[in-house]
Amino acid sequence: MKSQESIKTSPYRPVLFQFCCDYYELCKPRVVALLVFTAIIGMFLASPGMVPLHALFFGTLGIGLASASAAAINQVVDQKIDADMSRTKNRPLPSGNLTNKQALIFSVALGLVAMFILIMWVNLTTAVLTFLSLIGYAVVYTMYLKRATPQNIVIGGAAGAAPPVLGWTAVTGQVDPHSLLLFLIIFAWTPPHFWALAIHRRDEYAKVDIPMLPVTHGIEFTRLQVLLYTIILTAVTLLPYVTGMSGLIYIAGTIVLDAIFLSYAIRLQSGKDEQIAMKTFGYSILYLMLLFALLLIDHYFRFAVI
Repeated sequence: MKSQESIKTSPYRPVLFQFCCDYYELCKPRVVALLVFTAIIGMFLASPGMVPLHALFFGTLGIGLASASAAAINQVVDQKIDADMSRTKNRPLPSGNLTNKQALIFSVALGLVAMFILIMWVNLTTAVLTFLSLIGYAVVYTMYLKRATPQNIVIGGAAGAAPPVLGWTAVTGQVDPHSLLLFLIIFAWTPPHFWALAIHRRDEYAKVDIPMLPVTHGIEFTRLQVLLYTIILTAVTLLPYVTGMSGLIYIAGTIVLDAIFLSYAIRLQSGKDEQIAMKTFGYSILYLMLLFALLLIDHYFRFAVI
C-alpha cells in the first residue's frame, strides 16, 4: 500500500492537474462567469421573493454548461488565429495541450448535458432559447459573422445578451418584456466593450485577417463608434426606471456608472493615452457587473419596503 507521502509526491499529479486546467480554460471561465452572473440576476428579478431553489440550481448549471460548450467550440474553430495572437496563443489548443478530438468531444458532451438538465429539471422554453444562443455564438458568430463583416460583434452580440432572458424564463417559463430590457442593455453594451479591446489589439486582428472594425474602418472611426454606442447604452439603461421595472436606487447608481463610461469613451477620442482602450475595456466589465447588481439591490429593496 502506498504511503501518504508517496501519493503527495506522485509525478502524475501535476500532469493530471494541468489536464484539468486545460479543459477548464477551454470553457473561457471568466467570460462564462459574467454570462452566468447576468443569468442569475435575471432569475432573481423574475421572482418577487426567493428564487425557487431547483430553478436556481439547475437553471444556473444548465446555462453555465451551455455557455462553456459554446466557448469550447469557439476555441476549436478559432485555434489557427488564436495561435497567431499573443492574447490567445497559450490557450489549450494552440499550445498543443489538447487535441481537436478531445475538445470537440468535451464541448458536445457539455452541450448535451446542459440540454438534458434544462429539459428535465427547468423547462422547455429555457432549453430551446439556450440551444439557440449556443448555436448563435458557436456557429453563426464564430464560423460566419466573425470572418464576414466588421459588424460581427454587433449582430453576434445577441447570443451574449441572452443569459438574463434565459435566467428569467428558467423561473417563469416565459419571456417577459422586462427580461428583454436586460437583453437590450447587454446588446447595447457589447460593441463599446469589445471594440475598446479591438482597438488595443488592432494589429493582431489585422495579422490574422479578421475584419474587426478597427481593421476595416480605422481606429478613429472605431473610437467614434465606441462613443456613439456608449451614448446609446446610456439611453437604454434608463429604460428599466422609465418602465417602472426599477426605482431610485437603480437610476441613481446607473447615472454615475454611465457618466464614468462616457468619460472613458470621450477620453478614448483623444488618443493621447495609449492605455485608455484597455482601461475602457476593463471598466466596461466592472460596469456591467455593477449595473446588474444595482438592478438586484433595487428589486429587493422595493419589495422589502412594500
